[in-house]
Amino acid sequence: MTGASSRRPWRRVAALAAGFAWCSVAGCGPEEESGRAVVSFPGSALGAEAELLRTQLARFTAQNPDVEVVSRETPDAADQRHQLYVQWLNARADDPDILQLDVIWTPEFAAAGWILPLDRFAPDASDFFAATLEANRFGGRLYALPWFVDVGMLYWRTDLLEAPPRSLDELADTAAAGRARASLPYGIVWQGARYEGLVTVFLEVLGGFGGRMLDADGQADVDSAEAVRALEFLHAQLHGSRIAPEAVLSWQEEQVRFAFQNGRSVYMRNWPYAYALMQNPSDSKVAGRFAVAPLPAAPGGAPTAALGGQQLAINAKTDHPDAAYRVIEFLTRPEQMIERARVAGQFPSRISPYASGALDGVLPVPPADAQRIIEAAVPRPATPLYTELSGLLQVRLHRALTRQQTPREALADAAREMNALIERVGPLEAGDVSGGA
Repeated sequence: MTGASSRRPWRRVAALAAGFAWCSVAGCGPEEESGRAVVSFPGSALGAEAELLRTQLARFTAQNPDVEVVSRETPDAADQRHQLYVQWLNARADDPDILQLDVIWTPEFAAAGWILPLDRFAPDASDFFAATLEANRFGGRLYALPWFVDVGMLYWRTDLLEAPPRSLDELADTAAAGRARASLPYGIVWQGARYEGLVTVFLEVLGGFGGRMLDADGQADVDSAEAVRALEFLHAQLHGSRIAPEAVLSWQEEQVRFAFQNGRSVYMRNWPYAYALMQNPSDSKVAGRFAVAPLPAAPGGAPTAALGGQQLAINAKTDHPDAAYRVIEFLTRPEQMIERARVAGQFPSRISPYASGALDGVLPVPPADAQRIIEAAVPRPATPLYTELSGLLQVRLHRALTRQQTPREALADAAREMNALIERVGPLEAGDVSGGA
């Protein structure tokens, strides 16, 4: 058989060089010539999530004795995992067979020819949230299945407000009124440091005003009237009404969480992970006194939540594509997602677990609230240039918010720089990126 014995030298060298180890679900040790297809899966190495993955892979192996799943521990930090994947795949390695991808990596890896289109396996995608599938399509083909969802949320203080805001204007007004009434230092806190978090905040407000990052022709649309209004909305929070502290311009998720958790703000924009952490009354001054909602919209826009989460894809060089897909199909079944929600608190990417009531009392966020926010989710543009485009946008957004440029000037420069990059690279199809298959 091709696979097990022929791939072991690469596995040993890669594991030693990177400092990671291979371990089968049955225990660590050398691979055996068992006649089974050996499928490698790099996943989380930490805590409950790692233990859950081992449990589910062992369950798969018990039900599929012709497939052996071998796990590799990889960094949980997204940038480190991405770097490791690029090293492996650019070297045309046939291993690992399955890849756990951040939501913004799928187009990049598809354009490089590093992952297989899944259409050949005829996956039943009808139960997945539409935004999660959109994020994993490139060139009209589906390249990964959504494993679990992350999504931007507006946290609001239920002891200060009767209901979440219905518009962006109401958000600003109630942030100011709630802060004054409760004598709080902040009305709203969000991720404003110069990194991807700032882009997700901007894109949510941008969608709320009816704008978009790229137009239908793939050109930057961040200098539109809607985009200028969105950035002016954020700018005014810092330098007009001052409902947001200028300190947010150096804050990421955790600094924002601590400000809200310590009872210093009426609103917070953050991800679902913060919900459970703020429910412990010994650590949180807002335990039991907050809820979540989608960010509201202005007239002409729509409530918008940035889509995050993890996807499962197949290495284009794998020796065992069918076996790899069987593992992915198993891990993305509703029952495995419900168990993942219960053990790791991660949101299923399928609709049925929310509708069936299986998540009641399981997720830290009420399932109906979670579903409503996920249905408002919008994926970031499905382009292999996303990381580079986001980097250019981050710089200009931050310059505007730190008053080095006006919002209009900053966005005009961002659009010009982003379109220059798009023009320089040209349209991309699967396999076009240097280093691809």
